Amino acid sequence: MRSGRRLSVDVGTVRIGVAASDFHAILASGVATIVRKESLDETLNELCTVINDVEPIEIYVGLPVKMSGEHSASTNDAIRFAHALAAGQTIPVRFIDERLTTVTAAGALRSSGRDSKSGRKIIDQIAATIILEQALEIERVTKREPGISVEEIRE
Repeated sequence: MRSGRRLSVDVGTVRIGVAASDFHAILASGVATIVRKESLDETLNELCTVINDVEPIEIYVGLPVKMSGEHSASTNDAIRFAHALAAGQTIPVRFIDERLTTVTAAGALRSSGRDSKSGRKIIDQIAATIILEQALEIERVTKREPGISVEEIRE
């Protein structure tokens, strides 16, 4: 397993959840929820502040494909977002299949005793944490970089 922090992003139309790992890639935890701005540049600027604080060796963006594997409007939005993010970074950006992460995050929220209204501010961080945990597990098992590089999926 490579040393260095990783960062994951759960792209939503309203909010973006961000999670980061520790240096040894053992623990993943939520670090920020960014309210999506009208301008993609403004949103990316806010995210870049978090990226600069974390100093990750890799960034993972959740790819929300349908259960059938087909793309949706959310998939296309995440792809556009990741390409814009990668254009302003020297840090590699990779996609991680995020099917069911929001469902899993909502279940974790409910089991912790929080309702969806009080949990809105953190559910995106939980989803980003699940994406990051998946990426870390893939790397542990395969001994390779997880996911698909942003260059492999076009808008």
